[in-house]
Amino acid sequence: MDQSTVDKIQQMEAFQKLTKARSSYNWTMAIIMMAVYFAFILFIAFNPSALATKVATESVISIGILGGFGLIVFSFILTGIYVRRANSEFDGLSNKVKELAK
Repeated sequence: MDQSTVDKIQQMEAFQKLTKARSSYNWTMAIIMMAVYFAFILFIAFNPSALATKVATESVISIGILGGFGLIVFSFILTGIYVRRANSEFDGLSNKVKELAK
């Protein structure tokens, strides 16, 4: 792709809208994931005895294990939310840019 085509694409309103929307959404999702992860780490650091509490008296599963599992599940859900929006909104904008670039 030559430089004039790249410049033309970068000047398109649809391309600018796509890059701004994607960047904003990516940062939002990253901040949410980091906040949840660091909250879990801080909870481990400052209250480890609470995480060592067993779920039931006879159980080998502790609150910490459930919290770690919940963190993994949360990350999968966040990924699913991102993929859903990427497939619905971002792909449409991307296809629009491709059509305008032709």
